[in-house]
Amino acid sequence: MHIRDWPATERPREKLLARGSGALSDAELLALFLGSGGRGQTAVDLARRLLADHGGLRGLLDRPAAELARCAGLGPARACVLASALELGTRHLGQRLERGDALGDPTQAGDYLARKLRPLPYEVFACLFLDTRHRVIAYEELFRGTLDGAEVHPREVARRCLALNAAAVIFGHNHPSGSPEASAADRAVTARLKQSLALVDVRVLDHFIVGDGPPVSMAQRGLL
Repeated sequence: MHIRDWPATERPREKLLARGSGALSDAELLALFLGSGGRGQTAVDLARRLLADHGGLRGLLDRPAAELARCAGLGPARACVLASALELGTRHLGQRLERGDALGDPTQAGDYLARKLRPLPYEVFACLFLDTRHRVIAYEELFRGTLDGAEVHPREVARRCLALNAAAVIFGHNHPSGSPEASAADRAVTARLKQSLALVDVRVLDHFIVGDGPPVSMAQRGLL
């Protein structure tokens, strides 16, 4: 059965227009970008197979466009559409943070950090530098590698804060393993950074752990 033969309330486009994009499943959202399926399958069927073959959205969409193009059922055109959609989302989040408005909703920072860090196959420690009104000054990736005392240097973070005249910071780092839970090392590094930056009057507002699913806020967990 073609999607056009489904009840109107079950068709992805009609459902999105009537109920919003949040009402669609991962497969339905992906199907809208695919546009069509293949022989004997709808776009939703193809989307479900792609998600199952790659372990979900992260496993599929974290692939470079050249790899996506080689996936059965995609090809270069569809791979470019998916890669472009991801980049548009990242730029949209970035512009929301960089347009000069005060950062009123911490989830904006978490979403932005997740889009920047989640695709990376190695661990990265990044920072959003904020002014006195909590407007974003800059985003920088500061350290790469395992998150431990030998890799994250408070002196370097303080130096960048002073160079950018930052009054507050929001940290983020990814767990390539997929677990977004804060480890003992994460808590220790955050505590050391908070203590060091207090000496130069810079506040640590949050530290987001990026893995599978929504980023975890250490501030909301009471770990700051």
